[in-house]
Amino acid sequence: MNFSKIPISCYIITKNESRKIEEVLNSISSLVEEIIIIDSGSSDNTIQIAKELVVKEKELKIKEENQNRKDIDLKIREEEQKQKELKEQRRKNKEQKLLKEEEFKQKELENIKIKEWEEKFDRDQKAREHRENLREQRLRQKELEKLRAFEEKENRLENNYSSGLEKFDINKTKEN
Repeated sequence: MNFSKIPISCYIITKNESRKIEEVLNSISSLVEEIIIIDSGSSDNTIQIAKELVVKEKELKIKEENQNRKDIDLKIREEEQKQKELKEQRRKNKEQKLLKEEEFKQKELENIKIKEWEEKFDRDQKAREHRENLREQRLRQKELEKLRAFEEKENRLENNYSSGLEKFDINKTKEN
């Protein structure tokens, strides 16, 4: 657990406390900003242990600050990467949306072309049917004209035959 240090100074008065000084300093160093050691003329290595701990504390502090900088740099890079990925995802989504819109427009255009083709086909079909009907009417008309011409000829022939027969006076009552 990383507690923030209390903004106070801790004064420790010592004399020949080499056995306990390390434990005391370790227990208090994470709680206060500053530790001041006042030695009352120790004859053991209390001062040397305290100095070594101060050096170690400074080294740990430097390492911790470096690690904090690295962590911050890493977080910044991660955030930049997330932003980059988010931007890329938005770009892809926009691109997909544009592609879908383009596909939709293309399908609409194809549907319009198909409808136009169907309408043209229907017009052409009706025109063909109309031409065919006209052709059939002309053929019927020609047939009727031929039939009338034939009937007229037949009527003329019949008239010619009957008029030719009338010239002959035939006695129908007599038998031959």
